[in-house]
Amino acid sequence: MPVVTIKLAGSLSREQKQKVAEEITATLERHAGKPASYTTIVFEELPDENWAIAGRLLDEDE
Repeated sequence: MPVVTIKLAGSLSREQKQKVAEEITATLERHAGKPASYTTIVFEELPDENWAIAGRLLDEDE
């Protein structure tokens, strides 16, 4: 059973999450032979202050 965790700074709308989930599920079914009913997708949305790139917190640019 594939479990896909998507971690991102900020958030997506419900509609965006639905589209991403559909596409990832379809990709795993098409390329890995995993039935869609086996695929679980988890979205982890975190505030920008919890992410740093190149030593800088993402919320520093706000």
